[in-house]
Amino acid sequence: MQTRSISVTEAARNFSDCVNRTRYQGVTFILHRNGVPVARLVPESTKQSLPADEAPAASAEESNTDTTVALEATDPQIPAQSKSVW
Repeated sequence: MQTRSISVTEAARNFSDCVNRTRYQGVTFILHRNGVPVARLVPESTKQSLPADEAPAASAEESNTDTTVALEATDPQIPAQSKSVW
C-alpha cells in the first residue's frame, strides 16, 4: 500500500482524484495543514486494521452504507463530532 503526504489545500483541489486513488489503487493520503498532519484518507479495507484508538467507531447508520473510503481526523484537538466518517 502506498502512502502520500499532501496539504489540505491540495486535497481539496483534487478531492475526487484522491478518493479515486484511495479506492482503486489503495493509496493512503495523510493531509497536512501548516506541516502538521490533521487527517488521513484511507481505503475502507484498511480501516478495519487500524489500531482501536485510531479507528473511528461505526454508527448504525454507517454500517448500513457502502462506504469505500474513510476520512479520519488525526488531531486530538478536533471535537469528536468533527471526526465523522463520510
